[in-house]
Amino acid sequence: MASSSAEQLEMSSDSDQCGLDSPRARQLLEAARAMGPALRQRAERCRRERRVPDETIAEFHEAGFFKVLQPRRWGGYAMDPQVFYNIGLEIARHCTSSAWVLGVVAVHNWQLGVFPDQAAQDVWADDPTVLISSSYAPVGKVTVVEGGYRLSGRWSFSSGSEHCKWAFLGAVVPTPEAPFDMANYRTFLVPISDYRIVDNWDVVGLQGTGSHDIVVEDAFVPEHRTHKSMDGFLCDNPGNAVNTEPLFRMPFMQVFVRAVCTATLGACEGALEEYIKVARTRQVGPAKMKNDPFARVLAAEVRTAIDEMKTTMNRNFENMMALCRAGQPIPVEDRVRYRYDSAVVADRCLALSGRMLKAAGSGGVRIGSELLYRHLDILCSQAHVANHSTPFASNLGGMLFGEENTDFAI
Repeated sequence: MASSSAEQLEMSSDSDQCGLDSPRARQLLEAARAMGPALRQRAERCRRERRVPDETIAEFHEAGFFKVLQPRRWGGYAMDPQVFYNIGLEIARHCTSSAWVLGVVAVHNWQLGVFPDQAAQDVWADDPTVLISSSYAPVGKVTVVEGGYRLSGRWSFSSGSEHCKWAFLGAVVPTPEAPFDMANYRTFLVPISDYRIVDNWDVVGLQGTGSHDIVVEDAFVPEHRTHKSMDGFLCDNPGNAVNTEPLFRMPFMQVFVRAVCTATLGACEGALEEYIKVARTRQVGPAKMKNDPFARVLAAEVRTAIDEMKTTMNRNFENMMALCRAGQPIPVEDRVRYRYDSAVVADRCLALSGRMLKAAGSGGVRIGSELLYRHLDILCSQAHVANHSTPFASNLGGMLFGEENTDFAI
């Protein structure tokens, strides 16, 4: 009897399964493309209800999107990050909020893989499809107690939290010598029974991300449900003892930050598609906009810029994964450059989107304008700290001038 396509994938070698050219990657990307019409049809509802529709999350599960970066021992695929982020780019062309939530929630399946193994057992032992939201700002109050910590605080911007049963929350563990030292920053893993969601997401863009506040009041967090940021920087994590795929040797921030620039880049590509639709029908004086040399040049420039950013993101991951597979460290100077490459995407996309919105004329700013919706999504994406490019540019420029790296979130 001939093997099914799924069985054939399982019989493939690890390297064949991981990359963008693998059969599994092609299937995943085709599934993402096929979702386009449904995502566009739900986009207005997604904005209005301020959450990604449940059926969209269900379709992401069915397609295997949440498995792409998940450890294999929990049913995941542990694929190269560029596979996951190319899926996100495709989704974002149609609904930025859906892509944003997919990106920042599914990437947590990777992060749980670098936690001590007991943490993954706590979350996935009964159901490996359980999802985790996050808010990494170091605003939590921590008290060291026997076996772990007491955690309290209020965190903002926990995207997709209504679809999740656990949360990653940021805080600094105080020491007698240093009450607040970011070298002691940790991510704390907390079950939904220990926190409440405050519905306060009222914004002009990315409305569908449902990025509400999370409140914790004196919850106990055992030691094994914490992850040291310094372990993530050094690429030497407790989870590496059981999750041995090269993927889990990647620097934490290199993986995470792409989740918040990918949706922005995909939204810019969606905006270009809408701009082309407008240009084909809009009358500018006696001629169609599509025949205006300025409109044509702008379309070409945007297309080229998008392709350039995509190429850069894929190249960076290919370089890092090649070193991880070889068991070699990723040079700090490269990590600094890759970090800036990611952060500057939002700046470039906002500028490109603004030019297209202006060129579209007064119709572009009317309620119902898809160009306007995408522009506002891109604008709001700049609010995420990972997209604040200035400090990363300064760090990169300093290293080019011979200074030492000053950022460990790389």
